[in-house]
Amino acid sequence: MEKQQIRYDDRHAEVSRMTGETDIGIKLNLDGSGEAQIDTGIGFLDHMLYSFARHGMFDLEVSVRGDLEVDCHHTIEDTGIVLGEAIRMAVGDKKGICRFGDSILPMDDALVLCALDLSGRPYLRYDLNLTVPRVGNFDTEMVQEFFYAVSYSAAMNLHVKQLDGDNNHHIIEAAFKAFAKALDHATAYDPRIQDVLSTKGSL
Repeated sequence: MEKQQIRYDDRHAEVSRMTGETDIGIKLNLDGSGEAQIDTGIGFLDHMLYSFARHGMFDLEVSVRGDLEVDCHHTIEDTGIVLGEAIRMAVGDKKGICRFGDSILPMDDALVLCALDLSGRPYLRYDLNLTVPRVGNFDTEMVQEFFYAVSYSAAMNLHVKQLDGDNNHHIIEAAFKAFAKALDHATAYDPRIQDVLSTKGSL
């Protein structure tokens, strides 16, 4: 049976979710300084979430206990679900924020584009060409599953596209960093925006 708890206030969120497969707690501050405490049990995922926090200037705490004796799938996917929920709650009513964000980020041979819209309508367009099955103890097919989970749980339109690169570690890390920069831009305030940035008047 799934159990979930959510606490949030302006620009902060704390979400916990427990199922028969994972037990996850995440704290997120959108207006942080890039500080992170991460423990997912998967070293490469920890590295990616540290990069996400640092380059987005988010304060992030992630604690995960998953059924890694099975494989890494549930742990990575469910972490994406809870992170997406934390983003959605921390953004709040979206008044005054830029809503859209994008980044084209280089990392050595890799070049990755990320663009997103905090539209309230979930969608993922994913285009990374990963050529090895694993990086460390992280299955590379789970990159798509992670971003899918984040995009749908956060109700964001998310595009992740590889423009260049061969090294799988670099490509994945560039994607996480580009996502961080794009989200930082989208959640930033613009003093010209008095309500929500939508012709409909709501998101």
